[in-house]
Amino acid sequence: MRVLIVKTSALGDIVHALPVLDYLHRLSPGVEIDWVVESSFRAILEGNPLISRVYPVYTKKWRKNMFSLQTWREVFQLRAELCSRNYDLAFDVQGNLKSGLITWCSGCKRRYGFDRDAVRELPNLKFTTNHVPLRKTDHHVTDRSLRVISVPFGKDYVGTQLNSDIQTSGEDDAVAEVFLATMSDGLVFLFHNGTTWKTKLWHEKGWIELGIRLLESYPDASILLSWGSEEEFQVAERIAAGIGQKARVLPRLSIKGFTAIIKKVDLMVGGDTGPIHIAAAVGTPTVSFYRATDGKRNGPRGEMHRIIQSNLYCCRCLNKQCDKDQACRESIHPESFLKAIDQLLAGPQS
Repeated sequence: MRVLIVKTSALGDIVHALPVLDYLHRLSPGVEIDWVVESSFRAILEGNPLISRVYPVYTKKWRKNMFSLQTWREVFQLRAELCSRNYDLAFDVQGNLKSGLITWCSGCKRRYGFDRDAVRELPNLKFTTNHVPLRKTDHHVTDRSLRVISVPFGKDYVGTQLNSDIQTSGEDDAVAEVFLATMSDGLVFLFHNGTTWKTKLWHEKGWIELGIRLLESYPDASILLSWGSEEEFQVAERIAAGIGQKARVLPRLSIKGFTAIIKKVDLMVGGDTGPIHIAAAVGTPTVSFYRATDGKRNGPRGEMHRIIQSNLYCCRCLNKQCDKDQACRESIHPESFLKAIDQLLAGPQS
């Protein structure tokens, strides 16, 4: 059997969908799975033994240069390559217009996607042949993808323990090992302050207080701070300076290089952002907070993870801008993180 998955972005959403690979291989051993993804995120999938081919797309560039001959050459080349694979099944687990078009371009006759109640953009429905309704049990974002994938097989994913992983090279692992060897012998915590939505951020004062108090509880520990943009780098620098000498900002890293670091730290703290979901995928314990989004829907699940949700009545609003932004940030307290971290480090008995 040959299957196509279309999940082009964003980083966290792609990582959330990784369990579908394990599901498909369990149901159909030997299945060939191809995946279409935005070029900027292709590294998160490359090298995965459960994926046969990764097809990068450049939709932002294509939209900006819609009348360029080069754009149409690349689009037609993608279409030809997808059609040549003769897919038995194609799954659109993105649910917007661009993912629908890509799924349709595969030439596959059996194209599964979300129904009109779950799809992100209604025109997507024109490009899939089977529209899958979600159930009440499909609350988590990973479960939404699994529901669509499961339908043609007639086997519910519920109750199945599915694995996910992100492959890193031996070179990436070695570089991470050398870097971490320069830290103290104690625990290494990783803070990631950034994310794309302003309403998903915490405040710098909170990060600094958390870092100081965490080091008081674990005096042999070190704190690393990661970033994904110049603005996030500047914030990370200020947080590290506020925490003191045992806090260090990571250098610029590739996705795979960053993942190799995440694999080796003892615990990661952050908001609803891709790096937190990478940590969960590779087995690193996490403590994550949620404001505009729902931690029960988006957050890592399992005994190795703790979720902190804003207690404001209007949280989970999905607004990217909000007049209550500062109050929402301050509704999340360092004590909540410290308690969650202590629980995780104490082990299963906590």
